[in-house]
Amino acid sequence: MRMHIDWTRCDGRGLCIELLPELLTRDDWGYPVGRGGSEIAIPQNLESAAHDARALCPTQALSLHG
Repeated sequence: MRMHIDWTRCDGRGLCIELLPELLTRDDWGYPVGRGGSEIAIPQNLESAAHDARALCPTQALSLHG
């Protein structure tokens, strides 16, 4: 499973970073970025947290694929 952040929707609130600190960090402006790059691979043990982050994102900026 992979996560995509839609930068046109994201407003940098950081809830996803709080739910997935193993995978996400903040950039210089407070927006989430993947620790391993722009293609954020979700390990199986974090899939539940990824679904929560997507569901709770107030701007619906997160999507999951695969």
